[in-house]
Amino acid sequence: MAYRNAQEIFPEGLLKQIQRYVSGETIYVPAREEKRAWGETSGYRQYIRERNLDIRAAFARGASVDELMERYALSYDSIKRIVYSRKEIAMLKYSATLSSAQAYGRAEKTDAWIHLYLNEDGRNIPFSDGLKLFDRYYFSPALFPLRLFHRCAGPEAEMKYKIDKDWWAVRVAELEKSIQNDPDMPPLIVHYVNGEFELNDGNHRHKAYENLGVENVWAILWITEEAEKDDFLARYGQYVQDCTVVRR
Repeated sequence: MAYRNAQEIFPEGLLKQIQRYVSGETIYVPAREEKRAWGETSGYRQYIRERNLDIRAAFARGASVDELMERYALSYDSIKRIVYSRKEIAMLKYSATLSSAQAYGRAEKTDAWIHLYLNEDGRNIPFSDGLKLFDRYYFSPALFPLRLFHRCAGPEAEMKYKIDKDWWAVRVAELEKSIQNDPDMPPLIVHYVNGEFELNDGNHRHKAYENLGVENVWAILWITEEAEKDDFLARYGQYVQDCTVVRR
């Protein structure tokens, strides 16, 4: 590395300040770090993202704008911007149904529906918290062949999450009746990773659909890595042609 005379580089005033700390010695000046987005280093952007998600969830459960203003110390306009869709003026009504998930998808808020579902009807708060750790790609509900999805829960020995066979049979039988009586069942939640579809939520429903001979089911897909998103689109993009996709 070639040395340069500091007198040729620094203004006289700055040079005198540097000489207060070091004089006649060789020093290394590191290159500037690549500029990061505002709030990225401190984690503030992540905090804002999670706060806004909590506000939307509270609003969907029935909290008023005035209540949210007081709880989060935000203005009326700020709360409105957070809770109302960019595409829809009317309030999104959450329910554990396909039609509700589709409405959130059209408003580009599929992730908000997922977290509402997992924290309430799905009773899987750890899964919701895990999804929030990184930005993910979320595809709004789409119709997929059931055969693509692999269960991770059940009574079988190879399952990642073992479930008592007697309880499994009872729950699956209940869901078979529910599916026959109400087509507006919540979509499955599926993770595409390493070229495979792992079923995260809806394992009992998957088995019930299978028993009923249902070939195509509604599912929400999430992906973490961009390369895996591109791989999915290249191989299975025909199933999500009419979907919205967000990264949050």
